[in-house]
Amino acid sequence: MEYNVHTLPNGIRILHVPSASAISHACIIINTGSRDEPENKAGLAHFIEHLIFKRTEKRSTNQILNRLESVGADLNAYTTKEYTCVHASFLNPYLDRTLDLFNDIIFHSTFPEEEMDKEKSVILDEIASYLDQPEEAINDDFEDMLFAGHALGNNILGTTDSVQNFTREDVINFRKANYRTNEIVIAVLGNYTLNSVVNKGTKHFADVEENTPAKERFKPAILQQSSTAIYKPIMQSHCILGTQAYSTYQHEKVPLMLLNNYFGGNGMSSVLNLQIREKYGIAYTIESNFSPLSDTGIFSIYFGTDKEKQIKALSLIFKEIKKLKEKPLNELQLHKAKNKFIGQIALGEENRIGLIISMAKSLIDHNQIDSLATVFEKINAVTTDQIINVANEVLDIEQLNIFTFSPIEE
Repeated sequence: MEYNVHTLPNGIRILHVPSASAISHACIIINTGSRDEPENKAGLAHFIEHLIFKRTEKRSTNQILNRLESVGADLNAYTTKEYTCVHASFLNPYLDRTLDLFNDIIFHSTFPEEEMDKEKSVILDEIASYLDQPEEAINDDFEDMLFAGHALGNNILGTTDSVQNFTREDVINFRKANYRTNEIVIAVLGNYTLNSVVNKGTKHFADVEENTPAKERFKPAILQQSSTAIYKPIMQSHCILGTQAYSTYQHEKVPLMLLNNYFGGNGMSSVLNLQIREKYGIAYTIESNFSPLSDTGIFSIYFGTDKEKQIKALSLIFKEIKKLKEKPLNELQLHKAKNKFIGQIALGEENRIGLIISMAKSLIDHNQIDSLATVFEKINAVTTDQIINVANEVLDIEQLNIFTFSPIEE
């Protein structure tokens, strides 16, 4: 897909992606997330993402929320372990309004104490709601085990104690230390000329003060294999097994992405779904996931099942892992796996807001954006030898960490 990048003197980059649609999509991506939080400040990045919608130097909360919604636009935001993102979808005439609001909430929020107190209550409710969903909460507990002692293991929402103790000084200091102008991308996908996007981007962001403090991220250690079970008042067992994996910069990332998609990724035709759910009727949900990060990655397999079927499910998973490690995919299997993965990626392009966010992240991570043709070339270049090598390196059963939520025994 065609794109252009313009860099402002303060380091902020403007990404322009032309589109003939009447609907435009824009985002502002900041290369900071929960892994960048100081010790004992878990959840601070997410807390700030909430607070930026509360009050700015020139707008009240209602004015912020109505600025785009009043013209039918959609405005939202999220925080991950490494990114903070604000995004919007809107009719083409409202680009100027959108970029103005992005600038206002990111760089001119005032963080009043009374709004902080209200938002702490909102997030504490969010944490309580999240903990009531074991299929969600188990991911965070698993990552806490996988990255023990490292900020990557922190729950993005934080903890009850950490959220209650946030101060306005914490918020201001974190934003100053982590909202680096040279690691911010404003991306626009819409029916505009490059000059139009650059002019509007310059109008709203050229005056942002340059902020480029040194960035410190520490790679997590690889810990010894561990197995943990926590007993809860739940009906089913929930289990995750996995390990640290490749970063976004490692060449093995693509073979592992393909292997993951084939083994337990999207769709009902994955190996795990066919062999564990369809063949034996053991687990309603079973899937694998691979999430590359800037200096490591996470590969995991999740399933939920009746308590008495958990051992059988694990045995079947280990059996399928053993096959992957010992028996190379034949050419037909590899060809089908590639076609499935390529088709899913192509269909994903239809999600335009997801597309522009993905392109902005790629610009931050790699300072370039691969075309679909290049992405497909990389997938098609994967060999059966690469698949089996990756399987043997990542899916070492002796090194897989296991984390389980089990029903309390009566």
